[in-house]
Amino acid sequence: MPPEQPHGTPPAKQRSAVLVGVLIGVLVFALIGLVVVGAKVISNALDQDDASAERPSPSASPKEPLPATDPKLAAYYDQKLSWRGCGSNDCATLQVPLDYAKPAGEKVGIAVLKVPAGDRSERVGSLVVNPGGPGGSGVQFAAAGKYQFGNDLADHFDIVGFDPRGVGRSDPITCGGTSELDELMAMDPDPDDEAERDRMTALTRQFGNSCVAGSGDLVQHISTQEAARDMDILRAALGEPKLDYFGFSYGTYLGATYAELFPTNVGRFVLDGAVDPSLSNAELSLEQARGFETALRAYVKDCVDDDGCILGSTVDQGTARIRELLDQLEKEPLPTGGDRELTEGLGMMGIWLPLYAKERWPDLTDALTQAIEDDRGDDLLALADLYASRGDDGYTDNSMAALLAVNCLDHGDSIATEAVPAEFAKFEAASPTFGRAFAFSLSTCSSWPVKPVEPELALTAKGAPPIVVIGTTRDPATPLVWAQALAAQLDSGQLITRDGDGHTGFRQGSECVDDAVQGWLVSGRVPKPDLKCGP
Repeated sequence: MPPEQPHGTPPAKQRSAVLVGVLIGVLVFALIGLVVVGAKVISNALDQDDASAERPSPSASPKEPLPATDPKLAAYYDQKLSWRGCGSNDCATLQVPLDYAKPAGEKVGIAVLKVPAGDRSERVGSLVVNPGGPGGSGVQFAAAGKYQFGNDLADHFDIVGFDPRGVGRSDPITCGGTSELDELMAMDPDPDDEAERDRMTALTRQFGNSCVAGSGDLVQHISTQEAARDMDILRAALGEPKLDYFGFSYGTYLGATYAELFPTNVGRFVLDGAVDPSLSNAELSLEQARGFETALRAYVKDCVDDDGCILGSTVDQGTARIRELLDQLEKEPLPTGGDRELTEGLGMMGIWLPLYAKERWPDLTDALTQAIEDDRGDDLLALADLYASRGDDGYTDNSMAALLAVNCLDHGDSIATEAVPAEFAKFEAASPTFGRAFAFSLSTCSSWPVKPVEPELALTAKGAPPIVVIGTTRDPATPLVWAQALAAQLDSGQLITRDGDGHTGFRQGSECVDDAVQGWLVSGRVPKPDLKCGP
């Protein structure tokens, strides 16, 4: 399956917002806009961390510690966050146990960033946010503040983001180097013969072994259930009796897991771009393949409706031309302005990324035109690099490594690479363009050296208050049927459906969605049952 990336964008039953994929998955950090618009905000908010470390925080942890649910965890629940200034925001480090079965053992540091509420007189509380992934930085996500969440939420809440264990500014996992990850990202996503399949297996195993070597015991303790337990310690450290939470893409799985483990601690929850936690890896991958094909066809229709579309005059012609380009890249990668070529794997990622946000469709048209007319891969490579957080000097974070490592801890129903061809027929029926690549995602974790240990949970969150779930009709990474299923599985699920394109629903142009979300989070006004919204 493709990866997840900005939402924010999984697991013997795949739980992620975007399933683990041959190319390490399509990280869905749900809002691609975070990468582009939020970048300047993030750099301003975070890069000044050390320079302003002594600035006092405008708010502090409670003087009276909240009780721990387990006496052995009391020291963690009783901790007070020591806030320091980082730009215009506040940063702290939360301590959690590496292994919840051994709370007296080694600790893990969790990076936390808070954007204080813009209107302190109208402050509702803390809103903890997660952008997706797994592997997305909640610290960077929160730092975008009102640019990401809008004035209403930013005025009424302290926006609080954290980098989950193993990710970013928290104690991170370390896996290989730039060349190793480059090789993994560029490999053939749909190998044709035994030799190519063996190479895929070997590269994944080699990368996994580098994570074990570079990260020690940490790589065994970065599951979604452990991250959800960390969130409850964060809730207590923030002084909140209930957790208000906004999760996107994979963040919906994280949020639903929290709600299952701590239903009486759930406050106002919104899960946008939802994952269906009841499905197997194969079922999730198949539905996601269908979702990306649907999104691709929506893009192609938009292109061919204008004169001069490089892809032809019909949707079928356009999708066939894209598949032809990918086949050509497999045989002969295209040159770029640097020393890296555009392979089929990188080309596929470059096509996937713009499908997350309709405003990026013109970028995809330009990139495809360059590849088809000029035999150059510069623009598609740039899109693929944006997807994978790769800069000129290497990868700017460990999101792709964390994506793969978390996914393979969360579920254990991978199949052997040699068994994948038996799945081709149904995957190609779901997605003629990308089907085989999604089929091979079924085998990714079979060669990963760290196996799941957490028991699987049925996520019903019995006893929790209403939980708002949002799905979008042509969402490529988290298809609408997943949101429908999650809302039905949760005892108190409330579904909002956005009829539109792109990944997730909030602040994607639908006033109906935005008003419902803001009304629920700020005022506690539960949305109308089965609310349907326009684009």
